[in-house]
Amino acid sequence: MSPRTSTLQVPTRDGGVIEVLTGGDPDGFGLLYHGGSPSAAAEYAPLDRVAADLGLRLVTYSRPGYGSSTPRSAPGRYVDDVEESRTVLDHLGIDGFLTLGWSGGGPRALACAALLPDRCRAAASLAGVAPYDAPGLDWFAGMAEENHAEYHAAEAGPEAYEAFLDESFTPILDATPEELTEAMGGLVTPVDREALTPEMSDWLARTFRRAGAQGTRGVRDDGIAAISAWGFEVGDIRVPVAVWQGRQDAMVPFAHGEWLAGHVPGAQAHLLDDEGHISLVHRLDEVLADLERLAGLRA
Repeated sequence: MSPRTSTLQVPTRDGGVIEVLTGGDPDGFGLLYHGGSPSAAAEYAPLDRVAADLGLRLVTYSRPGYGSSTPRSAPGRYVDDVEESRTVLDHLGIDGFLTLGWSGGGPRALACAALLPDRCRAAASLAGVAPYDAPGLDWFAGMAEENHAEYHAAEAGPEAYEAFLDESFTPILDATPEELTEAMGGLVTPVDREALTPEMSDWLARTFRRAGAQGTRGVRDDGIAAISAWGFEVGDIRVPVAVWQGRQDAMVPFAHGEWLAGHVPGAQAHLLDDEGHISLVHRLDEVLADLERLAGLRA
């Protein structure tokens, strides 16, 4: 672990805990990173380095049911994750912050922008999913068959979905870095296969394993949230937002980014023809510098 990073357990009001990882510049402006689905707090040296170089204090946490974070009694919605975000930020003494969400973390970043406008200075959605009921969007078009099967299973309800995950999703949670590409199957496009460097593969494998520390509970809750109403309207967002999306993405199709860019007021769109889902992460220096610019922290 980098000398800059540390883990802690943050208590919640209902007697649970949230597993938190901090890094970057300890004296910097807050950056709340929301990982994808599945994910848990696991150090990724490139993200830590970029945050430190840009003067940002990196904060990320394992959502309920992932890592050692206490699970919810029932699956929640994306809006519910704002409570954990607020609890973590308050515990760390962070008032104003930026937020970045990758993939299934994208709606969480947008939720912070919508519901914490006095604290959230800017948000970025990186290959983030659009609402399941988004008007005018064919949510599944362009999505790999593996995701079709998973989210249609989620439509059957939490118990049936959890049984599906226990049988079909465990190989991804248990995959070694070397097994990751095969385990993810059609979700990985050629450009993303090239982006799976040893360092990236190691990080994803570690965050998937940490996500599975309580079995598939967290994965189940993430999937239910994805097919449920978000609990806020993207049209109500009034803080600066950037939407990053690659056309070579089989996990979250390009049309999701196009929809978000067209429906979040004033969103700055970075819709890139040659990027995929994983390859966009290699642009973190550009994404975070742009996020600081949107927040007025740099010219």
